[in-house]
Amino acid sequence: MSLGNTPTEDRPSVGHALAQARIAAGLSIDEVSTSTRVRVPIVQSIEQDDFSRCGGDVYARGHIRTLARAVGLDPEPLIAQYAAEHGTEVVPAPVAPMYSAEKIRSEPRRPNWTAAMVAAIVAVIGFVGYTAFTGDSDGNGAKADPAPPTPSSSATKPTTQTTKGTLPPTPDPTGSAIAAAPPGKVTVKISAEGGVSWVQATDHNGKRLFQGSLKKGDSETFTDDKKIKLVVGNAGAVQLFVNGKDLGAAGTDGQVVRLTYTPGDPAQG
Repeated sequence: MSLGNTPTEDRPSVGHALAQARIAAGLSIDEVSTSTRVRVPIVQSIEQDDFSRCGGDVYARGHIRTLARAVGLDPEPLIAQYAAEHGTEVVPAPVAPMYSAEKIRSEPRRPNWTAAMVAAIVAVIGFVGYTAFTGDSDGNGAKADPAPPTPSSSATKPTTQTTKGTLPPTPDPTGSAIAAAPPGKVTVKISAEGGVSWVQATDHNGKRLFQGSLKKGDSETFTDDKKIKLVVGNAGAVQLFVNGKDLGAAGTDGQVVRLTYTPGDPAQG
């Protein structure tokens, strides 16, 4: 089994850092594998700093990025550490040859006489047409007067504006959907407003409604007749709205919480 280089004494290895973050988030290897679709043997090998199962450096960096996001870590420092420890680097994109740039610069210097002649002809025709259309101060001038606007065109805009003015204001998306939940049900909205958080939601029968990571700005809403059960990692990063009420943050940063909510006034079970 091929292992990576030994990490410095000041920081843990890439695999050890991922394993520590997963344990701190209260997640098992199976749960991380399910949410990331990275097979269990590969997750286990990476946490032991064995990247031989990844299929190469490109795939190894991709797995590190996916696992780091699932457990709430910034993937870029870990990828940089992996590259430094394994002597890999990103190959820069090839630069176009110099002769191509010189060729492109030289071509616009040729004068486009055809375009200049066409533009001159168009200008002459336009001037002649304008003179013939406007005419002198006799009867021809009446033909140049613009036609008055039709009643239908002038009435269209005011009608549209009046219609828009009578429309009701757009409802607030943060609370209206929850407030409109049917009575006798429990409705839970969880929104990742402060960062990445791993979430699992089940109904009263134990059926899994959702499992995975919510990125910053993402949200999910769950409804059941009797009960919604949540497991939330990095609880300080998410906001809870239960049965139409804003309950604030689910916990503190890095904390893993397990919550249960039922119909009626929200009360944590």
